[in-house]
Amino acid sequence: MAPFLCLKMLNWEYMKKRYSALSIVAPNGLKIAQGLKTLEIRSWTPEQLPLKDLIIVENLQFLSAEYTEEMGKAVAIVDIESVHPWREDEFAAACANYWAEGYFAWVIHNVRPITQPLDVPAKRKIYCIDIDHL
Repeated sequence: MAPFLCLKMLNWEYMKKRYSALSIVAPNGLKIAQGLKTLEIRSWTPEQLPLKDLIIVENLQFLSAEYTEEMGKAVAIVDIESVHPWREDEFAAACANYWAEGYFAWVIHNVRPITQPLDVPAKRKIYCIDIDHL
């Protein structure tokens, strides 16, 4: 185990909690935090469900294979209870600009806005972040 990780585990003052995170391009992270966006649309599905206490990180540009990381803001904590093929009648719930077949709708539940958004990394897929307070 790395010495820094041991320090975090042994010294309560520096203890951080590890969360799973999902980056979402602005303004959709805030729309989730406000309860306006109840579906997140992705071309892939998570490896396991449910996803509890998932941190929503809002970032400014779409992350791709070429551009894999930038700084973002943690804006909400949510649960993803289920995923299903996205339907055309769910367009509004996704706050989408267009509908296309072959995508998956992640159903967002238990939204808890983060009242003072924190600077955290924004990355592709589901990733881990360590936060010392929320």
